[in-house]
Amino acid sequence: MIKMSQVVKRFGAQTVLSEVTFEAKEREIFGLLGPSGAGKTTIINILTKQLDADSGSYSIGAKMLETGLMLDADGLYVRLNCVENLNIFADIYGIPRYKSLEALKNVGLEESAKKAVNAMSKGMRQRLALARAILHEPKVLFLDEPASGLDPATARGIHKLIQNLCDNGATVFLTTHNMEEAVKLCNYVALLHKGKIVEQGVPAEICERHNAVKTVPDLEAVFIKLTGVELE
Repeated sequence: MIKMSQVVKRFGAQTVLSEVTFEAKEREIFGLLGPSGAGKTTIINILTKQLDADSGSYSIGAKMLETGLMLDADGLYVRLNCVENLNIFADIYGIPRYKSLEALKNVGLEESAKKAVNAMSKGMRQRLALARAILHEPKVLFLDEPASGLDPATARGIHKLIQNLCDNGATVFLTTHNMEEAVKLCNYVALLHKGKIVEQGVPAEICERHNAVKTVPDLEAVFIKLTGVELE
């Protein structure tokens, strides 16, 4: 569903992606793990055609209007309320506006439909941004650290929704620097360090290859072993 092969990206003299290769299968949650600055957002920007790669190939098995995107910068209209934000995109996608209320219900914001964005907490804004990303029921969903900075209860709600989206047929491409989140959600992960994929596979199998127990701390230990740095 999502493929990259030998992708290289430079900004000036700096190489930010170096021969990146991976494949995310249809109807799975693919996790791209790495610390801040590893190149995760650059990969999403290339896949969603916001940036061009310098070399290599990449593809998504869906049309751009069949993809959803949630970035760290949410891009919400702060003077509008929740449903007004979503109605703008419902009109762009050419879908009925009642879909906005359905999306808000799916992320637990139905009671806040008329609440202005500038009066919302970070957790509520994260959920609204996710509602916008799933509004048109995309086949492929890109999520850039969707639970970053959220309290545990809100993060669990986001995780449950992501799993439900995958169970209902979506392919989810998730970036994170939270190893526990990756182990809990992802069918397959790639470990990214300084623009290079240093390891990839099923989380439990990665642990097995590196003689680690199949737990979160040990998977994180594998990353430290391979790179010499901690994820957080």
